[in-house]
Amino acid sequence: MKSYIVGVGMTKFEKPESRDWQYWDMAKEAGAAALADAGVDYALVQQVPVGYCFQASTAGQRAAYELGLSGVPVYNVNNNCATGSTALMMARQFVEGGLSDCVLALGFEKMKRGALGGGADGAAEGSFKTSPVARHYGIMAAGHGFETSPPTAQIFGNAAREHMERYGTTPAQLAAVAAKNHRHSADNPNAQFQDVYAVEEILAAKEIHAPLTKLQCSPTSDGAAAALVVSERFLVAHGLHGKAVEIVAQAMTTDTEESFASGSCIDVVGKPMTAAAARQVYEGSGLGIEDVDVVELHDCFSINELLTYEALGMCEDGAAGKLVESGATTYGGRWVVNPSGGLISKGHPLGATGLAQAAELVWQLRGEAGPRQVPGARVGLAHNIGLGGAAVVTMLRR
Repeated sequence: MKSYIVGVGMTKFEKPESRDWQYWDMAKEAGAAALADAGVDYALVQQVPVGYCFQASTAGQRAAYELGLSGVPVYNVNNNCATGSTALMMARQFVEGGLSDCVLALGFEKMKRGALGGGADGAAEGSFKTSPVARHYGIMAAGHGFETSPPTAQIFGNAAREHMERYGTTPAQLAAVAAKNHRHSADNPNAQFQDVYAVEEILAAKEIHAPLTKLQCSPTSDGAAAALVVSERFLVAHGLHGKAVEIVAQAMTTDTEESFASGSCIDVVGKPMTAAAARQVYEGSGLGIEDVDVVELHDCFSINELLTYEALGMCEDGAAGKLVESGATTYGGRWVVNPSGGLISKGHPLGATGLAQAAELVWQLRGEAGPRQVPGARVGLAHNIGLGGAAVVTMLRR
């Protein structure tokens, strides 16, 4: 069976504590927007997977109850930074498995200011031995030691150092990723930031963990996003063809021995997972990266965008720095990557991120993205990754 996204919605992503709202308020705003976009009443929704990382158990019910008290199953989903796309994957599986005709995937996060620790629990160095990501940080510490900078910035920053040493990638190429995504976000009213920076300004910003500066790191954010996923039967019955974007293929992978065998931070932060998920999606869809027009990928740090170019097959290993420098991943290039501004500039409320990527791609494929519209976009690819780990790749087609 096929599945389609027929409605999407999201809040503006904002700096934590900058707005007087609770997580259920933001979830209601995003969920109601997705339902309104589709023209579907909540009473028709049969299941609701809800993603978040920083609230207590059954917060999903507290959020979904703002949309209606219909008694339908609500599932609480937590998969670190891949939480939103995991909720979307559950919705797709319910529909394609024939269990439901109409499922609302909802994701939100209400975060604290400041850098994240080593996992969703904000683990500090001393508690890594009990953290879900202890194995990952153990690999990093063995190769690079452990410094005082924020742990997530360390592990990705060390991946950047490895890429630079191995392939000659330059700080300016890393900064070019951030410059591109900040530039894209200037046209996104839902983005946390709309400021434009030159490569030189990004390089001159406060260093978080060399070579990464503050403007190359995604911020903590508050926000929510949602997607309504339906079957072909529901689509036809409710005349939703004009809204429909097909989920052509989707795959989730988790760490394998390859993630840890090399002792490389490049592998530990998820490049092998992403490559495996992409292969499954290409095989399942019959489409390749050459068929894709627009990409929303997980640029939690600038280096991860470069690693993802390579993992998705957009270039050979080691060539990602030259790819972004060439302009191939912005307007006028081969692909437009992160037209929303990506995590670096749009923001990164963990539970909402994957669903916000889906929302952006749906708007792009419908031709509804306004000044950031990718001309003629017909096929979109989303990539969402969580350390610890999970990688979700989704192929969408108008």
